[in-house]
Amino acid sequence: MSFEYVGDDLYCEGVSLARIAQEQGTPVYVYSRTALEGAYRAFDQALAGTKHHICYSVKANSGLGVLSVLIKLGAGADIVSGGELFRWLRAGGDPKKVVFSGVGKTDAEMGAALDAGILVFNVESEEELDALDRVARARGVRAPVALRVNPDVDPQTHPYISTGLKKNKFGIGWAAAPAVFRRGAALAGIEMIGIDCHIGSQLTKTSPFSDAIARLVELVLALEKDGIKLRTLDIGGGLGIDYEKDGDGPPPTPGEYGQAVTRALAPLAHLDLTLLTEPGRVIIGRAGALVAKVVYRKTNEGKHFTIVDAAMNDLMRPALYGAYHPMRPVHLAGRAEQVTDVVGPICETGDFLARDRALPLLEAGDLIAIGAAGAYGAAMSSNYNTRPRAAEVLVSGDRYQVVRARETLEQLIANERVAE
Repeated sequence: MSFEYVGDDLYCEGVSLARIAQEQGTPVYVYSRTALEGAYRAFDQALAGTKHHICYSVKANSGLGVLSVLIKLGAGADIVSGGELFRWLRAGGDPKKVVFSGVGKTDAEMGAALDAGILVFNVESEEELDALDRVARARGVRAPVALRVNPDVDPQTHPYISTGLKKNKFGIGWAAAPAVFRRGAALAGIEMIGIDCHIGSQLTKTSPFSDAIARLVELVLALEKDGIKLRTLDIGGGLGIDYEKDGDGPPPTPGEYGQAVTRALAPLAHLDLTLLTEPGRVIIGRAGALVAKVVYRKTNEGKHFTIVDAAMNDLMRPALYGAYHPMRPVHLAGRAEQVTDVVGPICETGDFLARDRALPLLEAGDLIAIGAAGAYGAAMSSNYNTRPRAAEVLVSGDRYQVVRARETLEQLIANERVAE
């Protein structure tokens, strides 16, 4: 664990969170380089017996500081926009390790990815296939394509982050997939090289992965009989992390996930396929915390509130999904317990970070660390209520580096103009 108490004070590796808050202000995101690197290596080792590429899901945390650490470890990228491609390249990433997912790629985004020479496009509809064919032919190249198929497998997760059911917007329907493969193989600007699926996020069992892969295996073998030989098989991401919520069992370890994947892929052992995976949360989630300061406390008709200087614009997940994040005081010293709602200053009832949470009693000026916030924290943050986004720091041993400076109010209005 990279966030631990030393005496009564909470540290990230060898740096006190209180020191970071004093020097950088709050709210502030703090990432542990040791935890980030350890999570990547554990996932990579779990698939060591299989020919594979790990394509980190950039949407989980797209900061250049985080990306540059993963690039040094050999990671590839799963992107869903031209902006994420720009970030990946700016951080020093190899375009030949990029898979481009997403249902709404524009001509401009396709063109930029073709010009960069990415590994593969995960195509999600027939109209997208036609558009990519047109854009590729205009450049005199062939676009490498994997069809994202929808296996209609229940990931048993929150409905907002379920992506593999037939009612979801993602992928090509299972029954239609073989015909779309054959059609794509006949297009002059398309090279059909792979198959892809992604069934959801924060999965806490291995069985949905196994079920989805079984359906992919069935389709790959059928395509082989039709003379369509693929080179890549992408099983997406989605492995969950432990948010320390009472009643939730621990999610599978990367090792358990790797064993399940290997077993499910066994029928394809005779094929020369490269496995692509798109982990995000499991790599960066536990490596980050959001540190905030208590501003006020109040009680309304017996309901206790702890008002902090972080808000839903800094960490959207609780308001969006009802998500749970563990919380700890940065200074522990013998405190009584208080059941409280931890809320921010934004003018929305939905601006909460925790509800009815039993926490050590916090006073105005105290610091609180909101854990497991490395994924979909900073990446989903906004400037709602004209709030500058938080600073982000990366801790390595007894040192830390600011990898994103806190925004200023002048930066927020730099592109705006007063009406004439």
